[in-house]
Amino acid sequence: MNPLKTNHSCSSRCLLVQMKITALAVLALASVPVARASDDNRAPDLPSSLCDRLQVQAGNRVAFHVYALGVQIYRWDGTSWVFVAPSARLFADAEYHGEVGIHYAGPTWESNNGGKVVASRLEGCTPDPTAIPWLLLQKVSTEGPAIFDRVTYIQRVNTSGGLAPTDPGHFPGEQVDVPYAAQYYFYRATH
Repeated sequence: MNPLKTNHSCSSRCLLVQMKITALAVLALASVPVARASDDNRAPDLPSSLCDRLQVQAGNRVAFHVYALGVQIYRWDGTSWVFVAPSARLFADAEYHGEVGIHYAGPTWESNNGGKVVASRLEGCTPDPTAIPWLLLQKVSTEGPAIFDRVTYIQRVNTSGGLAPTDPGHFPGEQVDVPYAAQYYFYRATH
């Protein structure tokens, strides 16, 4: 089930998460990112040597990119926090205007008109130890027309937040939502 599509009243914990997400968005906008995208056809600048493994294979180019704002969901297993899934909204610009879709377990990216891409992780690097890693993912499947049609690779860059809690959980099965922000670059084959 996609948590972004559910309609429920917001508890005080939910409001706290929303406030944290808003604060994270402000921090993400205020910081100077290492990778920049001046337009949708320009690949992000990756920190040299540290993230060279995130380069996309020749024969693919950036088709578009989005700005994500959401949470990384973790569950306490009694001894450690285990990653469950992401849950984020995808936007057309850095000010989080123009929502274009959502991101959730799979990992899956789904456009507002229903087109989807599911991918698997190939490589990762950690240019910022206070944030979740930057990733290179490869398409496993796509479904439906629209922006995710024919996507081959995805890069997650410019991450903020999202790391698992450092304090132990209160009980096995406890779940926490950790705010994060990132940019996702979507590639298509050029032939």
